[in-house]
Amino acid sequence: MALDAARTITGTFGEVWHDGQWLTNIKSAEATVEINKEEISRAGTRWVAHKVTSLSGSGSMSGYKVTTNFLEQIGTTANDKFRPFVTELILALKDPDAFGAYRVRLKGVQFDSLPLINYEVGSIVEEEMPFTFTGYEIIDKLQN
Repeated sequence: MALDAARTITGTFGEVWHDGQWLTNIKSAEATVEINKEEISRAGTRWVAHKVTSLSGSGSMSGYKVTTNFLEQIGTTANDKFRPFVTELILALKDPDAFGAYRVRLKGVQFDSLPLINYEVGSIVEEEMPFTFTGYEIIDKLQN
């Protein structure tokens, strides 16, 4: 079966959602689960086997600086009187030409840094927000 190029998924229709709100300023996002393994030596073979021992989720999103709303929420982590900011994000790919798209719910999201201020004269202000997460769920596969 030949590849129908029109059916490949494009990031143009990617979305990030937080608390039921589409973050329209986000222009790129990624999330990855690192699978950590221990080596297992076995008798009678030179082959080393591997046992999965832990998982580690990390990702990042970047976009245009529009408000300080997210900064204020993440910033509660820097205040000793509040508990650290932990949330969920939904990342989606919804390309209408693709065979299927999907949404992933990231659980236990904690941001790695607090983007206080960043600018360059004559340029649109953008910010990068790396994070870790402790679980995920593929919510649905959207068939087109």
